Amino acid sequence: MVITGARVFNVYRRVFEKKALRVQNGIFTDVDEKLTPAGDEEILDAGGLFLVPGLVDIHMHIESSMTVPREFSRAVLPWGTTTVVADPHEIANVFGIEGIRCFLSQASQAPALSKAPASQAEAVSIELDIFFGLPSSVPSTNPQLETTGGIIGPEEIRLLAAEPGVLCLGEVMNAHELAACPPQVGACSEASRTGQIIAAFQAAKPRFPIEGHCPKIQGSELSAFIAAGVWADHTYQTPASILEKIDKGMFIELQKKTITPENIALVKERQLFEHIALVTDDVMPDDLVSGHLNRLVQQAIALGLSPEEAIYCATYTPSRHMGLRDRGAIAPGRIADFILLEDPVSFVIAAVYKRGKKIFRPGEAGAAANHAADGASGTAPGCAQTTVAAFPPHFYTSVKRRPLKTEDLVPPLPPGLKGESISCVTMKIDADSTLTRRGSRTLPVQNGKLLWQGQGLCLVTVLERYGHEAPPSFGLVEGMFSGQGAAAASWAHDHHNILAAGTNEADIVLAVNTLIEEQGGYVVAREGKIVANTRLPVAGILSEAPIEELAAAIRQVRQAMIDLGYVHKNVIMSFSTLSLPVSPELKISDKGLIDTVSQSIVGLYETTRRE
Repeated sequence: MVITGARVFNVYRRVFEKKALRVQNGIFTDVDEKLTPAGDEEILDAGGLFLVPGLVDIHMHIESSMTVPREFSRAVLPWGTTTVVADPHEIANVFGIEGIRCFLSQASQAPALSKAPASQAEAVSIELDIFFGLPSSVPSTNPQLETTGGIIGPEEIRLLAAEPGVLCLGEVMNAHELAACPPQVGACSEASRTGQIIAAFQAAKPRFPIEGHCPKIQGSELSAFIAAGVWADHTYQTPASILEKIDKGMFIELQKKTITPENIALVKERQLFEHIALVTDDVMPDDLVSGHLNRLVQQAIALGLSPEEAIYCATYTPSRHMGLRDRGAIAPGRIADFILLEDPVSFVIAAVYKRGKKIFRPGEAGAAANHAADGASGTAPGCAQTTVAAFPPHFYTSVKRRPLKTEDLVPPLPPGLKGESISCVTMKIDADSTLTRRGSRTLPVQNGKLLWQGQGLCLVTVLERYGHEAPPSFGLVEGMFSGQGAAAASWAHDHHNILAAGTNEADIVLAVNTLIEEQGGYVVAREGKIVANTRLPVAGILSEAPIEELAAAIRQVRQAMIDLGYVHKNVIMSFSTLSLPVSPELKISDKGLIDTVSQSIVGLYETTRRE
């Protein structure tokens, strides 16, 4: 194929130029002022459109979209994302190395352009290129602070590092553990589990990137984190944190919440483009149907980057950081993944091509055939390969918990309490982030029970769901629901036990038991009725339904939570990260309330008032 009439983005000089392109077997083979087509070559007249490389997302989690690789591929390709580096630490928390291998088996690492049935001879199966980062933090802390279904340690890292498509070690979360290591080089590999995981990966894949998760880490603690081998950070950033981290050698990955006017102004003023990439990290399914990495490019442009600068940070710099030298640019020898834009300023997509083949959007001619032809590539023990992403049978029965009873939801009081009130620790929700703060409320006690209802609080509980039948943990939340109702989810970062919260016991019980019966999901109950229900039967965290159906279901959950009075820019992520014990400041797991800074369990009660 020869492409004419395009204004082509040259990433090396960050300019658009009128060029002709030749594509052979899915690869750009020539770029020049003019090219003469051979007699049988297809000609694509771009008609003056702008041509840019396919977008490359190097830090993201497919499971955050609550879907499986095949559906994720179908969802994001029309938005111009042609390559991702996925960290499957959510499925790993449920099923360990088996979960990772199932995801690896269902991902495309090479062109998948198999012909459709004869009746659809022109349709092809075009799949997203999915590479992987090996999960480094499963569990995100340690088994003393949270229960998971799987554990990834140094031995698992050594085994998985040999799998094709592994490009990096996924986000290392436990910065405090590494900071506590002795200062000698290599000492962390002996002193900490996280250090041992890093050492195992470095031995298996020397010079491959190690991704990090270090919000609000600075000074000598940040230096220790970097010295342990961590190359990049994708978490919350300020202009000061960006400068400190880049000055200390880190690569910065800006996700939606950190693409702010202040951060963009700094990147532009200091010309930091070589050290910056745009990444999605987590995209809810109801957001995925309206955009992916393209929306972050639009956001960065709207806040002050030129189109050339924003596109550079979503194509070339991420590819280079991950060692993907065969993409991220329009040049000879590079994979022919490209986007045709009507206008680079608005980044309105006219068409997307994967390895020289056009991607059909839902509803366009050929889209149904393209979907029907899709299939997973590769194999792994126990992972069936069919036209849908199929998992082993036990992946559909992973929620092992007896039904909840009302009497199970009574937080035990301290022994010997004789007073009529008690001071309680509370979790205070930040409406603009997934961070929480520690608060305090004095509540009445009557007949040996804590009277939390009617106090402007929600009772939050986590129930271990991996078959141990441990007692539930309890906490109290400020700033969640105001109406009578509850929500429950087995999609609860990162351990994915059952997380539930509500303003009354009956609705909590109803939501939890619905989730247990359906083997996973996101459920909202209100005044004795289920008002929203997203079923996630694969490992309790994923759906195999078409992404459009999943999006509609999770949109109902979102609205139901808002209707109950939850005020937050992303109520689902805010709720689900209440159980993430590496995110500041106070979170809850099946083991209890956790001070995420000191990495210690906190009691529900602060003091007792005695007669």
